[in-house]
Amino acid sequence: MSSQTKQSVQIVTADPSGIGLFGLAMVTLVASSQKLELTQGLSFIIPWAIFLGAFAQIFASIQDAKHNNTFGMTAFGAYGLFWLGVASSWLMKLGVFGPQLAADIDGKQLGFAFLGYLVFTLFMTIGAMETHKVLFTIFVLIDFLFLGLTFDAFGIAPHVFHTLAAYAEMGIAIVSLYGCGASVLNAHFGRSFLPLGSPFGIFKK
Repeated sequence: MSSQTKQSVQIVTADPSGIGLFGLAMVTLVASSQKLELTQGLSFIIPWAIFLGAFAQIFASIQDAKHNNTFGMTAFGAYGLFWLGVASSWLMKLGVFGPQLAADIDGKQLGFAFLGYLVFTLFMTIGAMETHKVLFTIFVLIDFLFLGLTFDAFGIAPHVFHTLAAYAEMGIAIVSLYGCGASVLNAHFGRSFLPLGSPFGIFKK
């Protein structure tokens, strides 16, 4: 009888949180500048939406899947795809895909998309409570972003909710940049160089 030996090979991959949060930070920083009327137009936001908002977060999602991190995979994947959708919507609005698509736009359809993302973000915020406080803060700000975007798209107090969305988006950028720095430097130095805040410990012991 021949004996068979089984070997397990472990493939170690780096934590993708840093690049994912960097992508989120950059796209929200650029996009919020337009909402706050610090800049004008959409053209120069689109590349950042595609390459940083979408591709960087989708890459992080794929890497988190390898870590068996369902929460990270779902979050980065969902928001990465969101920015692809938003970039495509802006391209339609600008007439890149032709005048017929540009003329057929109904902004309330985006409102329903934003509403769906608001519901999604609310339950992801609950999950973020058991990750760390920086991530929880980011998700709370995303809640306010989608709340503002949803009401603005439906034409309900648009000035108020557009302003809410703009400041929430800038807040996401600032906190995500900190989260990116913490993810990279904490791993690089092997200690808590920049604190992220412990989980709340409400739902998980």
